[in-house]
Parts: sequence; structure tokens; C-alpha cells
Amino acid sequence: MPEKDGNLMKSACPPTCELVEGSSRPLYRDAIALWFAKWLADGCTISLVSSGPQLVRPPAATERNWLPVAVASAIVIAAVGALFLFYEHGKGGPTVTPISAATDPYAANLTISKLAMSESSNLSGGKVTYLDGHITNGGNRTVTGITVQVLFRDAAYEVAQNETQALRIIRTRDPYVDVEPLSAAPLKPGDAQDFRLVFDSVADQWDGAFPDIRVIRVDTR
Repeated sequence: MPEKDGNLMKSACPPTCELVEGSSRPLYRDAIALWFAKWLADGCTISLVSSGPQLVRPPAATERNWLPVAVASAIVIAAVGALFLFYEHGKGGPTVTPISAATDPYAANLTISKLAMSESSNLSGGKVTYLDGHITNGGNRTVTGITVQVLFRDAAYEVAQNETQALRIIRTRDPYVDVEPLSAAPLKPGDAQDFRLVFDSVADQWDGAFPDIRVIRVDTR
């Protein structure tokens, strides 16, 4: 190519154009880069985030703490047991009154009859002994409380066990025998009630006969 023509082609190319030796086609690399940048600026966007429904990971299940439930259950069971012992056996443990203690003056107006004894097993595997009976108020006062002394004797008629309890009357028999203090249903003159005495244990020396029951205190009004 003549030198003059070549200079003219070079002058005709834009500043970004250059000739590749051995080719008549110019490479417009800079021009293409500028065009691509303008195309991006004019609004070409690539969505990288899906606009569809999103999956929400459910919260991880937490392990339940059963300790408070177990403690509450134990408290409820203990409370029920305490109430049962309170109503069945009365307050406190057995007390002892001297054999020589005098009976209450009003005791002559009270008649005890229809004695019956029975046994049952308790929760600890021992035996509980029951002494049931019938008491009648033959006096002229209303009796609100009776304390009795119970004497279990051995084969030689010696006292093998001496226990003092408040007399409790039988409130219901079905579905089980339930007792309550005499103050809940006082004995009016001429009235009679069934009662029950409960013994957690009885001396091995007991001869098996009905124990002696002595009325050592009577509350009246």
C-alpha cells in the first residue's frame, strides 16, 4: 500500500482504533468496552435474588424441662398423704397417760358398746389396727370432745401398751371409712355415734383381747 494511502486510513480511524498487522479489519476494543459500559448504565440489570416464595426454617424444637413438673407432683403427693394421715390418725403421735389417772366425772354418762377390731396393711408394709365401737351420751350435756386411754394387756394381764387418743366418730363408710373429730358433730343428750380408734402398731405382747378403754377427759357445753 502506498505510504500516502496508509496515512489516510490511519487518520480516518477514531483514536481508539488500531490496525492489526496483516488484517484490514480494525479492532475496536476500547469502543466495545465503552458501549458495554453504556449498556449497563442504561438499565441492564441481572437479578441475583429470587422474588419467589421464601422457605422459612422452623424454629428448632427446644427440649422440655420436666424437673418442675416432677417437683410439683411430689409436693402434691406429699400434701395428699399428709392430709390423709391428719384425718385418719389425728395430730401428733400417740401420748401416754399414767394408768393411775382418774377418769372424767362425766364419763359415767357415756356408754361404750359394740366393740370390733380389724387390721389392714399400711404403705410401709406394716399393720394398722382399728378399734371400732359405739358411744351413747346418757347425760344432760352436749359432748363436743372425748379423750380416751386405751390399755392393751398381755397374757398376765399386765399393760403391754398404753396409748391416749381423741375419740373420732365415723363420718362415712363408703367407699372407705372416714372419721372426723367429735366437735364436728357433737353428741347431744341421748345421741349415739359410731367411732374408730387407729393404732399404727400394737405391742407383740398383746394377748389379742379387746383393750380397756377409759374416758379420761370430756368436753361439754
